[in-house]
Amino acid sequence: MTRHGKNCTAGAVYTYHEKRKDTAASGYGTQSVRLGKDAIKDFDCCCLSLQPCRDPVVTEDGYIYEKEAILQYILHQKTEIAKKMKAYEKQKQALKSEGQLESKSEERQRAEKFRQRENNIVSKPINPFTSGKSQDDESQKGSTSSDTSAGESSSSSALPSFWIPSLTPEAKPTLVKKPPKTVFCPMSGRPLKMSDLISVRFTPLDPSLDRVALITRQDRYVCAVTKDTLGNSVPSAVLRPSGAVVTMECVEKLIWKDMIDPVTGDKLKEKDIIPLQRGGTGFAGSGVDLKAKEARPVMQA
Repeated sequence: MTRHGKNCTAGAVYTYHEKRKDTAASGYGTQSVRLGKDAIKDFDCCCLSLQPCRDPVVTEDGYIYEKEAILQYILHQKTEIAKKMKAYEKQKQALKSEGQLESKSEERQRAEKFRQRENNIVSKPINPFTSGKSQDDESQKGSTSSDTSAGESSSSSALPSFWIPSLTPEAKPTLVKKPPKTVFCPMSGRPLKMSDLISVRFTPLDPSLDRVALITRQDRYVCAVTKDTLGNSVPSAVLRPSGAVVTMECVEKLIWKDMIDPVTGDKLKEKDIIPLQRGGTGFAGSGVDLKAKEARPVMQA
């Protein structure tokens, strides 16, 4: 390919580069972009604020949050649930009152129909000099005229019209669904409670550094047992009793044998070892999907 081969427009083949260029310029079609390392948060950053945590807590699914941020999120969700529940109860009362009014109107209609039937029980005097044929013809004409008028009235009332104000269809108010009472995790979507949050204690690489100096460094924390540096490329886990962060290699080689917390000496269970959800490394071999997709309108012929 020559130097200006990608800008050549005289070719007879619609190349892949030209197709991608035209798709990006047209605004149609789904676009997928591979994310780089700059678009990935560090393993010790909060999933809500995307900043390094001062007081980190972890859920049972391994997602790290700043304690203040996740508590504010839970309180905000509870207030929203209370507002939605209040609106739902208000709607429920309104529907109940409407149903009572409809039932009362139906009872009134039934009473009026019953009265009409009672009044029509008395038969009219029959004239013996009139023939039965004329009476049958009159009854047939009356039935046909009543059927046609009823059919016209029903069709005119059933069919909507956008030009006649009285027949214009109206949009009904949307019904509010009953909101769930549980708060869900913003990352995993599973139910979340304050009691389920586990405090995390990272072991700093240099204990003499303050927090500001520690945040500016790329390698901030190490394993509590092996002193290996932690990062997105190193699988790690949190021990529930002590909150210490250790590498998965340490868990497999040392902790799985005795199932004892090396920091506090407490007996561990399988659920007490919580693998941390870490971000990608920017490399395809890390096994993390780093593609971002944007769904846009599609042109169909």
